[in-house]
Amino acid sequence: MESVTKRYPDGTVAVDRLSLEIPDRSITVLVGPSGCGKTTTLRMINRMVEPSEGTVLLDGEDVTRQPVTTLRRSMGYVIQNAGLFQHRTIVDNIATVPRMLGWSKQQARDRAAELMERVGLDPSLAKRYPYQLSGGQQQRVGVARALAADPPVLLMDEPFSAVDPVVRKGLQDELLRIQEELGKTIVFVTHDIDEAIKLGTMVAVLREGGHLAQYAPPAELLSDPADAFVEDFLGADRGVRRLSFFPSAELELTTAPVVPVDATAKRLGAAAKSPYVLVTDADGRPLGWSEPRGLTPGDIDPARLLPYGRPFTPGTDSLRAALDCAVLSPTGWAVAVDADGKVTGVVSQTVIGDAIRAAHAEHTAAAAGAVS
Repeated sequence: MESVTKRYPDGTVAVDRLSLEIPDRSITVLVGPSGCGKTTTLRMINRMVEPSEGTVLLDGEDVTRQPVTTLRRSMGYVIQNAGLFQHRTIVDNIATVPRMLGWSKQQARDRAAELMERVGLDPSLAKRYPYQLSGGQQQRVGVARALAADPPVLLMDEPFSAVDPVVRKGLQDELLRIQEELGKTIVFVTHDIDEAIKLGTMVAVLREGGHLAQYAPPAELLSDPADAFVEDFLGADRGVRRLSFFPSAELELTTAPVVPVDATAKRLGAAAKSPYVLVTDADGRPLGWSEPRGLTPGDIDPARLLPYGRPFTPGTDSLRAALDCAVLSPTGWAVAVDADGKVTGVVSQTVIGDAIRAAHAEHTAAAAGAVS
């Protein structure tokens, strides 16, 4: 986008001289307060809104040099509430664009069935209608429909904002998984900075009037906001958000306080040196915390254990996730598990704090070295 402006007849400027280079095979997120021109910017890419000035180039080619219908069919488009055709079945909704491009009905439906599996929809939903699906399922249909003709570019306008937080997290995870497999060029609009940080390869923060405040990878955005507006928009807890980019793989775990429910007297005696004991089932999965005092072999009652909170997976989850687990734990210790949910160790808030300080120091030293 080269100096792109959108000015309406009443003089309102929605986007003002915006220049932005969106990298291939990445998720670029446009984020900012209401009225900052996010959706207008997105719609100028596929010419649903025509720029007043400036140029939008796709692979170096001015988008106005091809018919608008051809341009739009080459781009997937996902909106809030999915925008599905209510009179068509799910399989025919997904098959819409391939059919418009001349695919046979069978080819288009085969492609739709393939995409239903890719976005996590049960094949039994194929012949249902949109009103028979939940909001999260409808959004998955919207994503599948946008991918049906295998477009290189995917435009997404606040696609997950109308669903509850649990469904939203699932849809975000699904999008990241699909992107890892397909490597599309995605432009994603949201007003939620957490969503932008989680999804974005690059994040463009827009201020009112369609001005670009900062364009950077999420980690850089959090560590070095360009000005007071960006800092305020990121929120007072941006330091905690920044921990999402520090890995938990190097945390020093201990297994000393971990005992199975059928632990021997010797094992319980060794664990008694810890302020709390984490009890696991026979397969090594966590059951809960207990004070070591009074524990005897064969006399551990799982019903009387303290909850162990939410575990984290080292190497997969971040330091933010580990810290969150420790804070939510009644003992102040986080439980680490492997991919099968089996305990690999526990870690205290103190050790996590040391790891956070070390990560900050390493980042500061790396930044200083880059400048010098």
